[in-house]
Amino acid sequence: MSGNSFGSIFRITTAGESHGRANVVIIDGCPAGLPISQAEIQVELDRRRPGQSSITTQRKEADKVEILSGVFEGKTTGSSIALMIANQDQRSADYSEIKDVYRPGHADYTYQAKYGHRDYRGGGRASARETVARVAAGAVARKLIAVAGIRVVAYTVQVGDIKSVTVDPLQTTWHEVDQNPVRCPDQDAAKKMEKLIKEVRKQGDSLGGVCEVAALDVPVGLGEPVFDKLKADLAKAMMSVPAVLAFEYGAGTAVASMRGSECNDPFVVQEGEVSTESNRHGGMLGGISSGMPIRMRVTIKPTSSLPISQRTVDIHGQATEIRTKGRHDPCLLPRFVPVAEAMTCLVLADHLLRHRVSRISYLLTNT
Repeated sequence: MSGNSFGSIFRITTAGESHGRANVVIIDGCPAGLPISQAEIQVELDRRRPGQSSITTQRKEADKVEILSGVFEGKTTGSSIALMIANQDQRSADYSEIKDVYRPGHADYTYQAKYGHRDYRGGGRASARETVARVAAGAVARKLIAVAGIRVVAYTVQVGDIKSVTVDPLQTTWHEVDQNPVRCPDQDAAKKMEKLIKEVRKQGDSLGGVCEVAALDVPVGLGEPVFDKLKADLAKAMMSVPAVLAFEYGAGTAVASMRGSECNDPFVVQEGEVSTESNRHGGMLGGISSGMPIRMRVTIKPTSSLPISQRTVDIHGQATEIRTKGRHDPCLLPRFVPVAEAMTCLVLADHLLRHRVSRISYLLTNT
């Protein structure tokens, strides 16, 4: 198994490296008749692309998507969808001096140990550049889940030690998220975050933070038994993204200090539908969606590539120091937001199609 595919029915397979010719994604399982255009996919790619503000990497990539197959006259055909995004602004020479040195915080050593050969230019396959293919596929998935009325929005809630506590996911929109380069709907907190990022960048250092993701109007019943729980697939989706170190949903780690009577969400009936008074369960019970908003938080580590000196060793085991050249994000949160949305959409699209199969079984056993 190569680990380059994700999903069960709505399944994607990606290929490409940071400094290769292009990144591509093949989408299998998308139903026919779904309206989709290059322009719609491009909107999402533009939110992830480099060089969009003074607090992101200045690598200039247009990230223009090209639909190669699977779409005819503006609608999906039911066959495999192929999307390609060319790389345009690689500077491989920035890495030639450190090709034999392991960068702290990167996958250089583990890739070398596993394969005995690696693409040292920007990290190759381990680079976050590969997420461009995920975002392209996520745009298609978003169109699919929108048919069921599902909406997904992500935003920054923490950078360094600056936290936002005023964001309401039920009311937050893309427009509010994109009002500032940090992608935090709390405008006061966003100003402080942006200032901190600029200060730390001048010092040659970087920052981490937390992204919150909300999936709204998710129908009851998405998720499969035991190993394919919705929460498990969402966790895998987020943890598969470079630089992600932690995932939680609902009350998360706060449940460790709660009692059961405090943690449980009482069931009630509202407008003829079963619901809960609170949502500490984060929209999933038994790994199956409950109908309440799904709320997740993803913790991102500080960018590992730094212009300041760091201790390391080379491929011969000799101690040395390294300063990483190139153009790197001082904080990954602003560009992680659309990636988090894409991965959430991919999981929900897959489970939405799987749920359709489950409903057929339900009807067969209840007729």
